[in-house]
Amino acid sequence: MTFRNALLFGAAFLSGIMAAPGVVSTVGATGVLIPVAHAEAAPSTPAQDSGNHAETYRLLTLFGSIFDLVRANYVEPVSDRELITNALNGMLSGLDPHSSYMTEKQYADMQVQTSGKFGGLGLEVQGEDGHVRVVSPIDGTPAWKAGIKPGDYIVAIDGHNIDGSPLNDAVEKMRGKPDTKITLTIIRAKTTKPIIVTLTREIIRIEAVKAELYDKTGYIRIPQFTEDTAEELRKAYAELKRKAGGKLTGGLVLDLRNDPGGLLTQAIDVSSFFIPSGEIVSTRARHPKDSQRWDAKGTDATDGLPIVVLINGGSASASEIVSGALQDHHRAVLIGTKSFGKGSVQTIMPIPGNGAVRLTTARYYTPSGRSIQGLGIAPDIVVKESREDPVFSIREADLSHILKNQGGNQTKPPARNDLPALSASIPHEPPANWPTFDITKPATDFQLQEGLRLVRSMAGVPAPDPVASLPPAPTTTPAKNEASH
Repeated sequence: MTFRNALLFGAAFLSGIMAAPGVVSTVGATGVLIPVAHAEAAPSTPAQDSGNHAETYRLLTLFGSIFDLVRANYVEPVSDRELITNALNGMLSGLDPHSSYMTEKQYADMQVQTSGKFGGLGLEVQGEDGHVRVVSPIDGTPAWKAGIKPGDYIVAIDGHNIDGSPLNDAVEKMRGKPDTKITLTIIRAKTTKPIIVTLTREIIRIEAVKAELYDKTGYIRIPQFTEDTAEELRKAYAELKRKAGGKLTGGLVLDLRNDPGGLLTQAIDVSSFFIPSGEIVSTRARHPKDSQRWDAKGTDATDGLPIVVLINGGSASASEIVSGALQDHHRAVLIGTKSFGKGSVQTIMPIPGNGAVRLTTARYYTPSGRSIQGLGIAPDIVVKESREDPVFSIREADLSHILKNQGGNQTKPPARNDLPALSASIPHEPPANWPTFDITKPATDFQLQEGLRLVRSMAGVPAPDPVASLPPAPTTTPAKNEASH
């Protein structure tokens, strides 16, 4: 496996705090969390081949023999707990990229993260084969302010090389007290020299939502689905209406780009905020009695307001549930690029005194019955962020031993015959003279600007073309052919 195409989904950490993919961040990776009772209380059904007790005992004896060999002969002493923890991680992570074992400390860190407040840099990273890859910086955090991007590789911390080190070691080095400095050395695609950035650690408080008013058009960004997301959405929407004089006459843009997911309950509540009736999402587990379906709660808080949703390759899990539900119900138009493609559900099973197991227990399906596992949500209108190939290119389908896409009645979204006329003329990428994208400057965000244009058209208000206001593109004069004939 080469450095550039290493799939870094062995484990995921946020600013040095464990947040494995498929729970509350993924990630890229990404995820859904369903709290359950302690593991010993969970129903258990023997596997189909577990009746062969002699074979089971033989394999357990093999495990014990290898355990003794490693403990006695490894190049340096290693504790029994470390060996067992590694074995548990191997057993679970070998099933799929989103199952794993969490130590007591990692489980506590994960619980802190779901509350939306924790310490560190605001940087989600993942590791495999000794490489540390950035999944996404969290909006407004030191990592975000420093310009660290999805796809960056961290190769040194405070001048000390970490490439080839275990991810845990790298994460421990990134942890520290608030207001202390840390220097990261980064390798970025298409950049010839390493990038060195110095950050100041701080307590990270994940903003549940961000909201802006562009004339009479509302904009709401959900960076992750934490415990307060749905409530913060309600507050943000009410405040936007107040600022707009009582009504968002220009519609609403919902930004789910680079949202790695989070809590299933919050994804359902956010969807129900916009969808008046019908299914939001369903899950199908190994045992039919554990399968579930969630429906909308009977009201559309926006009263049919036109909505455009922005998605990209970093939109995973919970954000895919929301965008899939809005797309299937024809409640919103999706623009951007294809989402991550995580269609599985993880259950957290606490083991008192010994952490917890995060286990994939179900697949989820959009209201039309499709599974997006490994496929992602395809936008109704493709709009790229820039003319270059996207940096965030690793998706669920690129991971090793992923779950198969099965059980759905279709793989494509229902046909749309309700797209506005303007949708046919929206360009799929910025023009050559579009300004360089700067995350702190909305006017340079091509996907956002086209989203605003589209939703205003849907709302029946003037929708100026953002490209029309650009200065003329520079013209190039062909080189004079000076060769003699």
